Amino acid sequence: MASTVEIVAAGVVGALIGSFLNVVIWRLSRDKSIVSPGSRCPACERPIAPYDNLPVVSWLLLRGRCRHCGAPISPRYPLVELLTAVAFAIVVAVRGFDPGLALELPFVACLIALAGIDYDHQLLPNRIVYPMAAYGLVAAFVVDRGDFPEHLAAGAGGFLFLLVALVAYPRGMGMGDVKLAGAMGLYLGLSIIPSLLVAFLAGSVVGLVIVAREGAQARKKAIPFGVFLALGGVVGVVAGPELIELYESNFLG
Repeated sequence: MASTVEIVAAGVVGALIGSFLNVVIWRLSRDKSIVSPGSRCPACERPIAPYDNLPVVSWLLLRGRCRHCGAPISPRYPLVELLTAVAFAIVVAVRGFDPGLALELPFVACLIALAGIDYDHQLLPNRIVYPMAAYGLVAAFVVDRGDFPEHLAAGAGGFLFLLVALVAYPRGMGMGDVKLAGAMGLYLGLSIIPSLLVAFLAGSVVGLVIVAREGAQARKKAIPFGVFLALGGVVGVVAGPELIELYESNFLG
Protein backbone atom coordinates (compact mmCIF):
# COMPACT_ATOMS: atom_id res chain seq x y z
CA MET A 1 0.00 0.00 0.00
CA ALA A 2 1.43 3.37 -1.01
CA SER A 3 1.64 6.21 1.51
CA THR A 4 0.00 9.60 1.04
CA VAL A 5 3.41 11.16 0.41
CA GLU A 6 4.17 8.63 -2.33
CA ILE A 7 0.79 9.19 -3.99
CA VAL A 8 1.20 12.97 -3.91
CA ALA A 9 4.75 12.68 -5.22
CA ALA A 10 3.48 10.53 -8.08
CA GLY A 11 0.90 13.20 -8.88
CA VAL A 12 3.55 15.93 -8.97
CA VAL A 13 5.79 13.86 -11.21
CA GLY A 14 2.78 13.09 -13.40
CA ALA A 15 2.02 16.80 -13.82
CA LEU A 16 5.62 17.45 -14.89
CA ILE A 17 5.50 14.53 -17.32
CA GLY A 18 2.16 15.83 -18.60
CA SER A 19 3.81 19.15 -19.45
CA PHE A 20 6.31 17.26 -21.60
CA LEU A 21 3.55 15.17 -23.15
CA ASN A 22 1.93 18.39 -24.36
CA VAL A 23 5.11 19.07 -26.30
CA VAL A 24 5.13 15.53 -27.69
CA ILE A 25 1.48 15.69 -28.76
CA TRP A 26 1.89 19.04 -30.51
CA ARG A 27 5.29 18.58 -32.16
CA LEU A 28 5.63 14.91 -32.99
CA SER A 29 2.57 14.81 -35.20
CA ARG A 30 4.03 17.78 -37.10
CA ASP A 31 7.49 16.18 -37.52
CA LYS A 32 9.12 18.74 -35.24
CA SER A 33 11.82 18.15 -32.65
CA ILE A 34 10.58 17.56 -29.12
CA VAL A 35 13.95 18.72 -27.74
CA SER A 36 14.47 22.12 -29.32
CA PRO A 37 13.52 24.89 -29.39
CA GLY A 38 12.23 25.30 -25.87
CA SER A 39 8.62 25.98 -24.98
CA ARG A 40 7.25 29.12 -26.62
CA CYS A 41 3.97 30.84 -27.31
CA PRO A 42 2.45 29.46 -30.53
CA ALA A 43 1.15 32.96 -31.39
CA CYS A 44 4.08 35.34 -30.79
CA GLU A 45 6.89 32.74 -30.68
CA ARG A 46 8.32 34.28 -27.50
CA PRO A 47 10.06 31.72 -25.23
CA ILE A 48 8.07 30.79 -22.15
CA ALA A 49 9.95 31.50 -18.93
CA PRO A 50 10.27 28.63 -16.43
CA TYR A 51 8.03 30.43 -13.93
CA ASP A 52 5.32 30.60 -16.59
CA ASN A 53 5.69 26.91 -17.40
CA LEU A 54 4.59 25.35 -14.12
CA PRO A 55 2.06 22.59 -14.80
CA VAL A 56 -1.56 23.73 -14.33
CA VAL A 57 -0.57 26.53 -11.91
CA SER A 58 0.94 28.88 -14.51
CA TRP A 59 -2.05 28.54 -16.82
CA LEU A 60 -4.39 29.46 -13.97
CA LEU A 61 -2.26 32.42 -12.83
CA LEU A 62 -2.02 33.76 -16.38
CA ARG A 63 -5.76 33.13 -16.88
CA GLY A 64 -5.02 31.03 -19.94
CA ARG A 65 -3.18 33.75 -21.87
CA CYS A 66 0.37 34.45 -22.99
CA ARG A 67 2.15 36.91 -20.69
CA HIS A 68 3.67 38.77 -23.67
CA CYS A 69 1.01 38.97 -26.39
CA GLY A 70 -2.16 38.04 -24.52
CA ALA A 71 -3.05 35.30 -26.99
CA PRO A 72 -5.26 32.57 -25.48
CA ILE A 73 -3.55 29.33 -24.49
CA SER A 74 -5.71 26.26 -24.98
CA PRO A 75 -7.12 24.72 -21.76
CA ARG A 76 -5.99 21.43 -23.23
CA TYR A 77 -2.50 22.04 -21.84
CA PRO A 78 -3.48 22.04 -18.15
CA LEU A 79 -6.00 19.26 -18.81
CA VAL A 80 -3.28 16.94 -20.14
CA GLU A 81 -1.06 17.84 -17.18
CA LEU A 82 -3.88 17.23 -14.73
CA LEU A 83 -4.91 13.99 -16.43
CA THR A 84 -1.36 12.65 -16.26
CA ALA A 85 -1.02 13.71 -12.62
CA VAL A 86 -4.28 11.97 -11.65
CA ALA A 87 -3.41 8.85 -13.65
CA PHE A 88 0.02 8.54 -12.03
CA ALA A 89 -1.43 9.09 -8.56
CA ILE A 90 -4.14 6.46 -9.09
CA VAL A 91 -1.67 3.88 -10.40
CA VAL A 92 0.59 4.36 -7.37
CA ALA A 93 -2.38 4.33 -4.97
CA VAL A 94 -3.75 1.09 -6.43
CA ARG A 95 -0.59 -0.79 -7.40
CA GLY A 96 1.74 0.46 -4.68
CA PHE A 97 5.13 2.12 -4.77
CA ASP A 98 7.24 -0.74 -6.08
CA PRO A 99 9.51 -1.69 -9.02
CA GLY A 100 6.43 -2.43 -11.14
CA LEU A 101 6.03 1.32 -11.61
CA ALA A 102 8.97 1.20 -14.01
CA LEU A 103 6.65 -0.72 -16.31
CA GLU A 104 3.33 0.93 -15.47
CA LEU A 105 4.01 4.68 -15.41
CA PRO A 106 5.92 4.96 -18.71
CA PHE A 107 3.13 2.86 -20.28
CA VAL A 108 0.45 5.26 -19.02
CA ALA A 109 2.45 8.28 -20.22
CA CYS A 110 2.81 6.80 -23.71
CA LEU A 111 -0.91 6.04 -23.85
CA ILE A 112 -1.81 9.63 -22.99
CA ALA A 113 0.52 11.00 -25.67
CA LEU A 114 -0.82 8.58 -28.28
CA ALA A 115 -4.43 9.33 -27.37
CA GLY A 116 -3.82 13.06 -27.78
CA ILE A 117 -2.22 12.63 -31.20
CA ASP A 118 -4.82 10.14 -32.39
CA TYR A 119 -7.64 12.43 -31.28
CA ASP A 120 -6.19 15.29 -33.32
CA HIS A 121 -4.89 13.50 -36.40
CA GLN A 122 -6.21 9.90 -36.40
CA LEU A 123 -2.57 8.86 -36.23
CA LEU A 124 -0.55 6.62 -33.91
CA PRO A 125 3.08 7.47 -34.75
CA ASN A 126 5.59 4.63 -35.04
CA ARG A 127 8.07 7.02 -33.42
CA ILE A 128 6.20 6.41 -30.17
CA VAL A 129 4.73 2.93 -30.65
CA TYR A 130 7.99 1.19 -31.60
CA PRO A 131 10.14 2.57 -28.73
CA MET A 132 7.18 1.94 -26.43
CA ALA A 133 7.09 -1.71 -27.48
CA ALA A 134 10.87 -2.07 -27.14
CA TYR A 135 10.88 -0.57 -23.66
CA GLY A 136 7.93 -2.74 -22.63
CA LEU A 137 9.78 -5.85 -23.79
CA VAL A 138 12.88 -5.01 -21.75
CA ALA A 139 11.03 -3.69 -18.70
CA ALA A 140 8.70 -6.71 -18.56
CA PHE A 141 11.73 -9.02 -18.61
CA VAL A 142 13.47 -7.08 -15.81
CA VAL A 143 10.46 -6.32 -13.59
CA ASP A 144 8.28 -9.40 -14.15
CA ARG A 145 10.71 -12.05 -15.35
CA GLY A 146 8.70 -14.94 -13.97
CA ASP A 147 5.70 -14.04 -16.11
CA PHE A 148 7.70 -12.86 -19.11
CA PRO A 149 6.32 -15.59 -21.42
CA GLU A 150 2.81 -14.36 -20.53
CA HIS A 151 3.77 -10.83 -21.60
CA LEU A 152 5.12 -12.15 -24.91
CA ALA A 153 1.98 -14.20 -25.54
CA ALA A 154 -0.23 -11.23 -24.64
CA GLY A 155 1.68 -9.00 -27.02
CA ALA A 156 1.26 -11.47 -29.85
CA GLY A 157 -2.38 -12.08 -28.92
CA GLY A 158 -3.24 -8.38 -28.82
CA PHE A 159 -1.60 -7.82 -32.20
CA LEU A 160 -3.34 -10.78 -33.86
CA PHE A 161 -6.73 -9.99 -32.35
CA LEU A 162 -6.70 -6.42 -33.66
CA LEU A 163 -5.28 -7.61 -36.99
CA VAL A 164 -8.26 -9.94 -37.44
CA ALA A 165 -10.59 -7.07 -36.48
CA LEU A 166 -8.89 -4.84 -39.03
CA VAL A 167 -9.30 -7.41 -41.80
CA ALA A 168 -12.96 -7.93 -40.86
CA TYR A 169 -13.77 -4.23 -40.56
CA PRO A 170 -11.04 -2.12 -42.22
CA ARG A 171 -12.95 1.14 -41.80
CA GLY A 172 -12.99 0.80 -38.02
CA MET A 173 -9.25 1.04 -37.37
CA GLY A 174 -5.79 1.03 -38.90
CA MET A 175 -2.46 -0.74 -38.57
CA GLY A 176 -1.45 1.78 -35.92
CA ASP A 177 -4.17 0.39 -33.67
CA VAL A 178 -2.97 -3.16 -34.36
CA LYS A 179 0.63 -2.30 -33.43
CA LEU A 180 -0.49 -0.43 -30.34
CA ALA A 181 -2.52 -3.43 -29.14
CA GLY A 182 0.57 -5.61 -29.52
CA ALA A 183 2.65 -3.16 -27.50
CA MET A 184 -0.05 -2.99 -24.84
CA GLY A 185 0.06 -6.75 -24.41
CA LEU A 186 3.78 -6.60 -23.64
CA TYR A 187 3.02 -4.35 -20.70
CA LEU A 188 -0.25 -5.80 -19.47
CA GLY A 189 0.12 -9.55 -19.81
CA LEU A 190 -3.26 -11.24 -19.34
CA SER A 191 -4.78 -7.87 -18.42
CA ILE A 192 -4.78 -7.13 -22.16
CA ILE A 193 -8.07 -9.09 -22.26
CA PRO A 194 -10.18 -6.73 -20.09
CA SER A 195 -8.25 -3.83 -21.59
CA LEU A 196 -9.41 -4.66 -25.12
CA LEU A 197 -12.95 -5.36 -23.91
CA VAL A 198 -13.10 -1.91 -22.33
CA ALA A 199 -11.70 -0.34 -25.51
CA PHE A 200 -14.28 -2.00 -27.77
CA LEU A 201 -17.13 -1.30 -25.34
CA ALA A 202 -16.22 2.38 -24.99
CA GLY A 203 -15.73 2.73 -28.75
CA SER A 204 -19.09 1.10 -29.43
CA VAL A 205 -20.93 3.33 -26.96
CA VAL A 206 -19.38 6.50 -28.40
CA GLY A 207 -20.11 5.28 -31.93
CA LEU A 208 -23.77 4.67 -31.08
CA VAL A 209 -24.06 8.12 -29.50
CA ILE A 210 -22.61 9.73 -32.62
CA VAL A 211 -24.98 7.76 -34.86
CA ALA A 212 -27.94 8.75 -32.69
CA ARG A 213 -26.97 12.43 -32.90
CA GLU A 214 -25.82 12.70 -36.50
CA GLY A 215 -27.63 9.90 -38.32
CA ALA A 216 -26.28 8.85 -41.72
CA GLN A 217 -23.60 11.55 -41.60
CA ALA A 218 -21.92 9.65 -38.76
CA ARG A 219 -20.70 7.00 -41.22
CA LYS A 220 -18.36 9.55 -42.75
CA LYS A 221 -16.92 10.55 -39.40
CA ALA A 222 -13.62 8.94 -38.37
CA ILE A 223 -13.47 7.78 -34.77
CA PRO A 224 -9.93 7.60 -33.34
CA PHE A 225 -9.92 4.09 -31.89
CA GLY A 226 -6.49 4.69 -30.35
CA VAL A 227 -8.17 6.90 -27.75
CA PHE A 228 -10.29 3.94 -26.62
CA LEU A 229 -7.28 1.61 -26.65
CA ALA A 230 -5.51 4.10 -24.37
CA LEU A 231 -8.50 4.15 -22.03
CA GLY A 232 -8.55 0.36 -21.98
CA GLY A 233 -4.81 0.30 -21.32
CA VAL A 234 -5.14 2.52 -18.26
CA VAL A 235 -8.02 0.38 -16.98
CA GLY A 236 -5.85 -2.68 -17.55
CA VAL A 237 -3.08 -1.22 -15.38
CA VAL A 238 -5.38 -0.08 -12.59
CA ALA A 239 -7.90 -2.93 -12.46
CA GLY A 240 -6.93 -5.61 -14.99
CA PRO A 241 -5.96 -8.40 -12.56
CA GLU A 242 -9.03 -7.71 -10.40
CA LEU A 243 -11.36 -7.81 -13.42
CA ILE A 244 -9.89 -11.16 -14.48
CA GLU A 245 -10.29 -12.52 -10.93
CA LEU A 246 -13.88 -11.23 -10.81
CA TYR A 247 -14.68 -13.01 -14.06
CA GLU A 248 -13.05 -16.25 -12.91
CA SER A 249 -14.86 -16.25 -9.55
CA ASN A 250 -18.26 -15.58 -11.08
CA PHE A 251 -18.15 -17.62 -14.28
CA LEU A 252 -15.40 -20.20 -13.87
CA GLY A 253 -15.46 -20.87 -10.15
